[in-house]
Amino acid sequence: MMFTKQLANGFEIREVEEDTFWPLWEKYAYGIFTDNSLDFMWREHISSLEKENLKTLGKNMGSPFKIRLGVFKGDEFAGWSFGDQQSSDVYYMRNSAIRPEFRRQGLYSELLKTNIELLSQKGFQKIYSRHTTTNNAVIIPKLKAGFIITSMELDDMFGSLVHLSYFTNPLRRKVMEFRTGNLRPDEELKNVLKL
Repeated sequence: MMFTKQLANGFEIREVEEDTFWPLWEKYAYGIFTDNSLDFMWREHISSLEKENLKTLGKNMGSPFKIRLGVFKGDEFAGWSFGDQQSSDVYYMRNSAIRPEFRRQGLYSELLKTNIELLSQKGFQKIYSRHTTTNNAVIIPKLKAGFIITSMELDDMFGSLVHLSYFTNPLRRKVMEFRTGNLRPDEELKNVLKL
């Protein structure tokens, strides 16, 4: 059974099958993400052989867990989030957005909260995402939700990126707080870190 969560004002978050999700995403995503974009769509600039090799290599990845969530008001597609399993403990929140006309209603925060709940229940230890370093509209809500900055990246496709990670295990979160210098080691940390 597919996941559904009712929200205020007639909105709903639904898990969406891939064959339904992608046409909805394509209809709106390019308009949101290409306005001020200098993204380098590298897959459009590689040879046929390289494309074939990538397809073959992709088959080695098996069937990782994936989730596709849509935010709807009735049948109108208002936003989305999708991602996939990267390892036995890590989930990559690949892309999320709310269409401009539906913003400022708390929908992104609800979508984020729903992702954290579903992925924590599934057993993932770490949920991470990558964002352009000036994407405050997404970075700030994620920091407020408990994500922390775990790295920076320079990427040929998107440029300067910040990685945000959410640790579902309280001890791992506590260790990260210590590692960043925000927390002095208590007895538990001294014990697990053998200090």
